[in-house]
Amino acid sequence: MNESDTILLSDDERTRCEVWTRVMGYHRPVSAFNAGKRAEHGERCYFSEQPQGAGQAHPAQAGERVAA
Repeated sequence: MNESDTILLSDDERTRCEVWTRVMGYHRPVSAFNAGKRAEHGERCYFSEQPQGAGQAHPAQAGERVAA
């Protein structure tokens, strides 16, 4: 199979992906939400958090003294 070959599937050949989310301390499938909760879920913002100083050596790792 070459990189340029493309596999096309019809909708009935695809596997449905079920999305679960945490709500009030437990997990539930989004498909079980009412219309209002689905709309709220769709408006959520997603972010990724980087540790402070990511990519920089910590002073203790660089051989420097650290004040206690």
